[in-house]
Amino acid sequence: SGLPESIVAAACARSGQRVLHVDSRNYYGGNWASFSFSGLLSWIKENQQKTDLSDECEDWRKLILEDEEAIPLSRKDKTIQHVEDFCFGDQDSAEGVEEAGALPKLPVFGASGAQEVSPGLEKECPAVQSHCPESEPAGATEGSGAGPTPGAETSPAESLLQLGHVEAAPAETTSQEPKKITYSQIVREGRRFNIDLVSKLLFSRGLLIDLLIKSNVSRYAEFKNATRILAFREGKVEQVPCSRADVFNSKQLTMVEKRMLMKFLTFCLDYEQHPEEYQEHESSMFAQFLQTRQLTPSLQHFILHSIAMVSETRGTTLEGLQATKKFLQCLGRYGNTPFLFPLYGQGEIPQCFCRLCAVFGGIYCLRHPVRCLVVDRASGRCKAIVDHFGQRISANYFIVEDSYLSESTCTNVCYRQISRAVLITDQSVLNTDSEQQVSLMTVPPVALGSPAVCAVELCSSTMTCMKDTYLVHLTCPSTQTAREDLEPVVQKLFNLNGEKETENEELEKPRVLWAVYFNMRDSSGVEKDSYDGLPSNVYVCSGPDSALGNDCAVKQAETIFQAMFPTEEFCPPPPNPEDIIYDENEIEPEESALSNSAEAKPESSAEESNSGEGAAVTKE
Repeated sequence: SGLPESIVAAACARSGQRVLHVDSRNYYGGNWASFSFSGLLSWIKENQQKTDLSDECEDWRKLILEDEEAIPLSRKDKTIQHVEDFCFGDQDSAEGVEEAGALPKLPVFGASGAQEVSPGLEKECPAVQSHCPESEPAGATEGSGAGPTPGAETSPAESLLQLGHVEAAPAETTSQEPKKITYSQIVREGRRFNIDLVSKLLFSRGLLIDLLIKSNVSRYAEFKNATRILAFREGKVEQVPCSRADVFNSKQLTMVEKRMLMKFLTFCLDYEQHPEEYQEHESSMFAQFLQTRQLTPSLQHFILHSIAMVSETRGTTLEGLQATKKFLQCLGRYGNTPFLFPLYGQGEIPQCFCRLCAVFGGIYCLRHPVRCLVVDRASGRCKAIVDHFGQRISANYFIVEDSYLSESTCTNVCYRQISRAVLITDQSVLNTDSEQQVSLMTVPPVALGSPAVCAVELCSSTMTCMKDTYLVHLTCPSTQTAREDLEPVVQKLFNLNGEKETENEELEKPRVLWAVYFNMRDSSGVEKDSYDGLPSNVYVCSGPDSALGNDCAVKQAETIFQAMFPTEEFCPPPPNPEDIIYDENEIEPEESALSNSAEAKPESSAEESNSGEGAAVTKE
């Protein structure tokens, strides 16, 4: 039930197909899920042990007929490797300490192992929903930071995307020491954590935001602005000016640098109209192109690592210009940065699409492994699945997440890997008057050949961590194990000793209280032809990729849906309840027939209920 599969399931159900969506895990989201702290500890233990699932049906092969063959599916998830967790905080005994559960909970759809929040948390971080206009949030104009444009019109669809505006806590002076957080406190307040397995932000003009608005799925979630873009340069963390107002209000840039930066960013917005300025550098690196534009070293660093966010050694000039233009086009729609973050974590987004699927009749089964795909020898098409209960379920189309395919099917597949780290810290990497900041920072490679690292820092108002702590996500393409890739960056940015490293409060690094490292498989670049022996009506979804946005998942979902139903619209907006017209003469007979049917007929078998024209099975 990861993001691409959930989008496909929602699109199929919305177009009138009958959908069965099964997942062998006991939570929604797969590798896109979010966990409470105790849920994450259970996930860590499960992936460190890697135990086989018990085989509840030894004779499932007897269900395969003579003119059929079976494609066995993997019973072992091999997408997560090298999981290591560490506690750096005050290691007081946490034995016998449980997550606080006495207070009544506000349920959130789905069960990522963490989707509940106590009213006490909302009191600490009160969220107020507000409508977002087409061009910008209230009080900001695109790229300027000034007041709203007079007479600006608001799209009805646009107003459906809501931001959770959270009142900032009273500013603390930098001289105050952060409160000591112990491990037992983290365990006790574990429900206040919603820790994502994959770290992503939503571009305000990206494909996922457009899909959320178009399909009206945005009503199931709330979002918060990413409030600042940071840069790590010469051993210091600095804030990067993004909008026009930020540039001219910046104290770290000279007047000459401000003019240089505005001139270059203006060029990037319509670079296609001036090919003569970049064509001779088109195949060279973007970093080299910036050197030809008479920009100072600090401006080159900001543009390369914090705005374009392309590789210094692999990002071409064209890629850099495209990325810079995308960044600038997303500014001002919902805030002074191009990014949004879903409250309660990225794991909410797949669940939102699952809810849409369920609203239109989709059936969901967690803890439901599938043993094999059943293929008809004559036609070469997949006709059914056999689950671990020994049930045979027929359908016309099958969507399978890559991790469920066996090694024999993936012999020719070459996977990339993502290195991930999640840290719980006691203060922000850059303290300001407001504690409630959502920050994005790209850390340049620490050594030759190592990748740049994307860091996302979340505050408690995102509903992803407890008060007085921050959640830091680190992500990069793997070259070694996750710990080997990311620990040098952690050591540069954070204090792992738990003791003061300097008497200068301004130079004091945040303390890491707890950390986990792991490698995650990136199957996003694998073509379907690379898999051996898959029938034409079986489609493969990949897991998360290493990119910051979600465009890959949305494109993949739309491609799969259009391949199955080329004449259907992809995720059209659902009708408003007030627009549905009922025929009064038909309501009574229908209700009567349903009542009689329920009394007279026994429940149909799984095969009968899920077979027939237009059935679609998605397996996560």
